[in-house]
Amino acid sequence: MATTHLLYLHGFRSSPHSAKAQTMARLMQAQHPEVSWWCPQLPASPAQAIDLLLQGTAAWPREQMAVIGSSLGGFYAAWLSAHWGVPAVLINPAVHPSRDLARYIGEHPVWQDPAQSIFFEPAFVQELQELESLPLPARPATLALIAKGDEVLDWREMLARHQAGQVRLIEGGDHALSDFDEHLPQILEFLRLA
Repeated sequence: MATTHLLYLHGFRSSPHSAKAQTMARLMQAQHPEVSWWCPQLPASPAQAIDLLLQGTAAWPREQMAVIGSSLGGFYAAWLSAHWGVPAVLINPAVHPSRDLARYIGEHPVWQDPAQSIFFEPAFVQELQELESLPLPARPATLALIAKGDEVLDWREMLARHQAGQVRLIEGGDHALSDFDEHLPQILEFLRLA
């Protein structure tokens, strides 16, 4: 069944203005204008982010929706995929965000607009721990794109966490997946948008 609703989730300190989000937005507008596309600005609070996503997609048909997420957005995408049983593409997905983001408590500029900032509170670490406790399904509907050259996250952890689904292990690369365009054919096919 073709995908009619696509959700894109950006990473920590990122926004809907990230290069990958913008590439996907342009592609959806040009090639799939009939598909409902949503790329929200995610709150710093993981609990608020999940609430926003659950409410914003409440009317979406689960059997015709898909998710794509990068880094922390990839963690959220895996959570939603497990929660709903929908296909998700995970780009260098965070595996233990409660551990990794604990050292980022405080105020940080947004990558795409340093005039904007987010404040990451200690309580958000606990919120991430609660989300991390959800077990992944035995047969996840995920495609993980994992760059061995990721300078932020350990590719071995990503692989161990997501190897039950489909995995594309990329030699080299970086956390932002700068060669994102090269992977679009596989991403679109997996998302039932080819």
